[in-house]
Amino acid sequence: MSIEEYHFGSITIDGKTYNHDVEVRWDDEVLLWEFRERHIIDAEEVKRAIDQNPETIIIGTGESGMAEVTERAKKEIESKGIELIIDITEEAIKTFNVLLEESEEEEGKQKRVIGLFHLTC
Repeated sequence: MSIEEYHFGSITIDGKTYNHDVEVRWDDEVLLWEFRERHIIDAEEVKRAIDQNPETIIIGTGESGMAEVTERAKKEIESKGIELIIDITEEAIKTFNVLLEESEEEEGKQKRVIGLFHLTC
Protein backbone atom coordinates (compact mmCIF):
# COMPACT_ATOMS: atom_id res chain seq x y z
CA MET A 1 0.00 0.00 0.00
CA SER A 2 1.24 3.43 -0.85
CA ILE A 3 -0.28 6.87 -0.61
CA GLU A 4 1.13 8.40 -3.75
CA GLU A 5 -0.26 11.90 -3.77
CA TYR A 6 -2.15 14.43 -1.68
CA HIS A 7 -3.58 17.76 -2.77
CA PHE A 8 -6.21 19.88 -1.04
CA GLY A 9 -9.40 17.81 -1.30
CA SER A 10 -7.95 14.66 -2.89
CA ILE A 11 -5.68 11.73 -2.08
CA THR A 12 -4.32 9.03 -4.39
CA ILE A 13 -3.77 5.58 -2.91
CA ASP A 14 -2.47 2.72 -5.04
CA GLY A 15 -3.55 4.54 -8.21
CA LYS A 16 -7.10 5.36 -7.06
CA THR A 17 -8.07 8.95 -6.22
CA TYR A 18 -10.48 9.75 -3.39
CA ASN A 19 -12.17 13.12 -2.93
CA HIS A 20 -13.34 12.62 0.64
CA ASP A 21 -11.73 12.14 4.03
CA VAL A 22 -10.39 8.60 4.37
CA GLU A 23 -9.44 5.94 6.88
CA VAL A 24 -6.51 3.97 5.47
CA ARG A 25 -5.58 0.66 7.09
CA TRP A 26 -2.36 -1.36 7.00
CA ASP A 27 -4.25 -4.22 5.29
CA ASP A 28 -4.91 -2.08 2.17
CA GLU A 29 -8.49 -1.18 3.10
CA VAL A 30 -9.60 2.40 2.40
CA LEU A 31 -12.85 3.63 3.97
CA LEU A 32 -14.84 6.85 3.97
CA TRP A 33 -14.11 8.77 7.18
CA GLU A 34 -16.93 11.03 8.32
CA PHE A 35 -17.24 13.74 10.96
CA ARG A 36 -20.31 14.43 13.07
CA GLU A 37 -19.17 18.01 13.60
CA ARG A 38 -17.13 19.92 11.05
CA HIS A 39 -13.41 20.08 11.92
CA ILE A 40 -13.85 18.38 15.30
CA ILE A 41 -12.30 14.91 15.65
CA ASP A 42 -13.90 13.43 18.74
CA ALA A 43 -14.11 9.89 20.16
CA GLU A 44 -16.89 8.97 17.69
CA GLU A 45 -14.63 9.75 14.73
CA VAL A 46 -11.84 7.48 15.97
CA LYS A 47 -13.91 4.60 17.40
CA ARG A 48 -13.91 2.45 14.23
CA ALA A 49 -10.12 2.79 13.98
CA ILE A 50 -9.63 1.93 17.66
CA ASP A 51 -11.81 -1.16 17.25
CA GLN A 52 -9.27 -2.54 14.73
CA ASN A 53 -6.68 -2.72 17.53
CA PRO A 54 -3.86 -0.98 15.64
CA GLU A 55 -0.45 -0.28 17.08
CA THR A 56 -0.51 3.30 15.76
CA ILE A 57 -3.17 5.78 14.66
CA ILE A 58 -2.01 8.73 12.60
CA ILE A 59 -4.40 11.65 12.25
CA GLY A 60 -4.00 14.20 9.47
CA THR A 61 -5.72 17.41 10.52
CA GLY A 62 -6.00 19.00 7.08
CA GLU A 63 -3.81 21.04 4.80
CA SER A 64 -3.36 23.80 7.37
CA GLY A 65 -4.23 21.75 10.45
CA MET A 66 -7.70 23.24 11.03
CA ALA A 67 -9.29 20.01 12.28
CA GLU A 68 -8.99 19.69 16.05
CA VAL A 69 -8.51 16.39 17.87
CA THR A 70 -10.36 16.59 21.19
CA GLU A 71 -8.79 15.58 24.48
CA ARG A 72 -11.51 12.92 24.76
CA ALA A 73 -10.44 11.36 21.45
CA LYS A 74 -6.76 11.46 22.45
CA LYS A 75 -7.48 9.82 25.81
CA GLU A 76 -9.65 7.15 24.17
CA ILE A 77 -6.82 6.18 21.80
CA GLU A 78 -4.04 6.33 24.37
CA SER A 79 -6.06 4.42 27.00
CA LYS A 80 -5.99 1.42 24.65
CA GLY A 81 -2.19 1.53 24.46
CA ILE A 82 -2.26 2.81 20.87
CA GLU A 83 0.45 5.22 19.76
CA LEU A 84 -1.09 8.47 18.48
CA ILE A 85 0.53 10.79 15.95
CA ILE A 86 -1.19 14.04 14.97
CA ASP A 87 0.10 16.32 12.22
CA ILE A 88 -1.04 18.31 9.21
CA THR A 89 -2.24 15.90 6.54
CA GLU A 90 0.78 16.18 4.23
CA GLU A 91 3.19 15.29 7.04
CA ALA A 92 0.85 12.64 8.50
CA ILE A 93 0.78 10.89 5.11
CA LYS A 94 4.59 10.89 4.94
CA THR A 95 4.73 9.34 8.42
CA PHE A 96 2.12 6.72 7.46
CA ASN A 97 4.10 5.72 4.35
CA VAL A 98 7.38 5.53 6.28
CA LEU A 99 5.91 3.35 9.04
CA LEU A 100 4.38 0.92 6.54
CA GLU A 101 7.54 0.84 4.42
CA GLU A 102 9.72 0.13 7.46
CA SER A 103 7.44 -2.68 8.60
CA GLU A 104 7.43 -4.24 5.11
CA GLU A 105 11.23 -4.35 5.20
CA GLU A 106 11.13 -6.35 8.41
CA GLU A 107 10.05 -9.80 7.26
CA GLY A 108 6.84 -10.94 8.86
CA LYS A 109 6.53 -7.79 10.94
CA GLN A 110 3.64 -5.88 9.35
CA LYS A 111 2.96 -2.94 11.63
CA ARG A 112 -0.75 -2.32 12.25
CA VAL A 113 -1.12 1.34 11.31
CA ILE A 114 -4.28 3.29 10.56
CA GLY A 115 -4.26 6.74 8.97
CA LEU A 116 -7.23 9.07 9.40
CA PHE A 117 -6.79 11.84 6.87
CA HIS A 118 -8.81 15.07 6.64
CA LEU A 119 -8.21 16.34 3.10
CA THR A 120 -9.30 19.97 3.25
CA CYS A 121 -8.69 23.00 5.51
